[in-house]
Amino acid sequence: MRNFRLLPIAFAVFCLLGTADARPGGGSSIGSRGSHTWSAPPRTSITPGWARPMDQSATPRPSPNYGGAPGYAARARPMPGYGAPAYRPSYPVRHPFLSGFAGGFLGAGLFGLLSGHGMMGGMTGGTSFFGFLFQVLIIGGLIAFVLRLFGNRRQNQMGASSTGMPAGASPFGNNGGSTPVTLTNDDYTSFQRLLLDIQAAWSAQNIRALASMATPEMTGYFNAQLSELASRGARNIVSNVQFQRGDLSEAWREGNLTYATVAMRYAMTDVTTDSMGNVIDGSSTEPVTVTELWTFVRADGRGNWILSAIQQAG
Repeated sequence: MRNFRLLPIAFAVFCLLGTADARPGGGSSIGSRGSHTWSAPPRTSITPGWARPMDQSATPRPSPNYGGAPGYAARARPMPGYGAPAYRPSYPVRHPFLSGFAGGFLGAGLFGLLSGHGMMGGMTGGTSFFGFLFQVLIIGGLIAFVLRLFGNRRQNQMGASSTGMPAGASPFGNNGGSTPVTLTNDDYTSFQRLLLDIQAAWSAQNIRALASMATPEMTGYFNAQLSELASRGARNIVSNVQFQRGDLSEAWREGNLTYATVAMRYAMTDVTTDSMGNVIDGSSTEPVTVTELWTFVRADGRGNWILSAIQQAG
């Protein structure tokens, strides 16, 4: 009889596995950081390691042809022993003019030799012959240099036209059309206030309030996480949030939008309860300390800062 009574409890525990890190963001890296989304944020004094790349983002991943973001992925290169070698045309095909030029000289010399007029008709003596070869080598070297110069220029032009940007440039990264900006003390005060207000709206399951403090993308992630908890008959409550320390990672402008990624360390009480208010995950007496990078965005000249991404420290 006792085992039968324990079945509902065991079933509830089983259904609620994985509710750890149920705070806003769920302990994942989510959101967008403009053109810096797939770039590793610069390290700070409280985040000396690289931040975890985005687990979910509305920003498309960079093309593997361009290798993506500094700190996360290198430019794609074929690995030794893998893949078929690229086709390389023969030398005469790659340099038809030079091959035809040299062939003409050789053909003229052989024709003169067979006809009894010497290697080059009127040329006689070993000195003249070696002098002629020396001249051919100089002329051939000059022709090869010119062909290589024009070939490199053509390749660079093709690379630029195929991507719509200068050859060798990456469409992603920290210099993707962004300009560094300087923040004020009021900006940092806004970041701390948003940290506290978002945690409070999350605990109250107030999606409308969250939508006023976060981008539609982040609001969608929060809504999905809260819906998942509700489907399990659970609720996550974050309380006693104490901001401890913050450090700017980077701030930049893209068009009319300004972004700021800030590393923040804060303590909180993070518990998940069932429908009866019983704690099923976390502790209501022992606070936990979390370090995350929050990215905020605002339109220049109008509007307030809102949350656009949360990344976990590496």
